[in-house]
Amino acid sequence: MNILLWVLQILASVIYGSSGVMKVFMFEKISQDVASFGALPRGAWMALGILELICTVGLIVPAVFHWRPQLIALAAILLAAESLVFVWVHVKYGEMTPVFMSAVLGLVMAFVAYGRLVLKPII
Repeated sequence: MNILLWVLQILASVIYGSSGVMKVFMFEKISQDVASFGALPRGAWMALGILELICTVGLIVPAVFHWRPQLIALAAILLAAESLVFVWVHVKYGEMTPVFMSAVLGLVMAFVAYGRLVLKPII
């Protein structure tokens, strides 16, 4: 279980980290071709990107250093909640593929939170 949770945490860090970088540093370029980026103001997308970058660190660093391991679950919960926002945005714009991807990522993050709180906490 520990290995599975580590793999999920690392994969999620890569996915959410790249998404956060794109939202913060490349928003103008990536938002031109995607209608759903009009659902929220630029500042909201920037805040979500910063949240993703912080949570990316929160999924890995506390586990590596065995420092405040509850931050792993908090980061995963925040990313799961963020996924709900993205599901709503993509449904609103009729973008079904991103709906499924956001839903799956949200479920994975919920599992990581549960896993690190209940199944295999880092002590």
